[in-house]
Amino acid sequence: MKESVLTPVHQHLGAKMASFAGYNMPIQYSTGINAEHDTVRNEVGVFDVCHMGEFIIQGAEALELIQKLTTNDASALAIGQVQYSCMTNEEGGIIDDILVYRLGEEKYMLVVNASNIEKDWNWVVAHNLNGAELANISESTSLFSVQGPYAIDTLQKLTSVSLKDIPYYHFKIGMMYGIPDVIISNTGYTGAGGFEIYLPRNLSVELWDAIFSAGRNYRIRPIGLGARDTLRLEMGYCLYGNDIDDMTTPFEAGLGWITKFSKDFTGWRVLQEQRNKGTKLALVGIMMEDNGIPRHGYRIMNSEHETVGIITSGTQSPTLKTGIGLGYVHTGLKAPGTPLLIEIRNQFHKATVCRLPFVQSKVK
Repeated sequence: MKESVLTPVHQHLGAKMASFAGYNMPIQYSTGINAEHDTVRNEVGVFDVCHMGEFIIQGAEALELIQKLTTNDASALAIGQVQYSCMTNEEGGIIDDILVYRLGEEKYMLVVNASNIEKDWNWVVAHNLNGAELANISESTSLFSVQGPYAIDTLQKLTSVSLKDIPYYHFKIGMMYGIPDVIISNTGYTGAGGFEIYLPRNLSVELWDAIFSAGRNYRIRPIGLGARDTLRLEMGYCLYGNDIDDMTTPFEAGLGWITKFSKDFTGWRVLQEQRNKGTKLALVGIMMEDNGIPRHGYRIMNSEHETVGIITSGTQSPTLKTGIGLGYVHTGLKAPGTPLLIEIRNQFHKATVCRLPFVQSKVK
């Protein structure tokens, strides 16, 4: 397993460590997943997400390459803006869901999932036919996600950059705790609001400690990947490898809104046909009617006990105190309110298709 630069810090804090995407990562700390979840919803928490990947694409051919690789329209990005997008293969399957940052006039950064760094990099390199300048800076870059209602109060103590003036899905580059050229991005994966901080890896421990000192009065806590999963599920956000992969398409996954046909991209024709004709499967939110918890791989059935889909992600919602999940069902069953059954240990538990997100976002 690869180690985060902060692995010794997590171990000192008593984190339960486990392998995630090939990295030794903190799953939870001594307070537990539910307490960490509530911290992010109500106060402020910090995630070590240094395992994520970052690629720089620059030069006169940079935009053309990104447009070819991604489904969203990167030409709409202003400098200082971030865009959620995905890369698709020739069959329209999702290679990865990513963030695209426009850093300069001809300079962009792609942020990719940890499990896909090598695959994504090889895909970008293979399609760079016109000579855009490429750099994989994943090994030299750290990423912290500071999330929760008091994230802005915590981080503002460490920078002169006006954080309240960074709109959602925008960023600024500036000094933070004496560290120059830090990317401060109003993005996140929790729905609780906050910022993602990109900095040189060799300065990670220094800034981590400074953030916790700044947030002491706001009951700041380190947050593991367990709570990261429950937080993103309450928002209905997809996790690559569970809810989306190379065999699922943006339209099946409810990501048609990041699929723009004003330009050509890999898999364009397949996805245009899906847009026009529809799909056989659709990803939906599912809420349990009883005490059962839907888990990855559980079968979804209709009232006649016929299999109509499968759960891709599921948990007990710490906020709602009930089981929630995401899963693919036949499109005829995707309407909110549709009754379903979930097979849990050979028993059938009542559930209902639910409109996403399960919990209202606090992002402004």
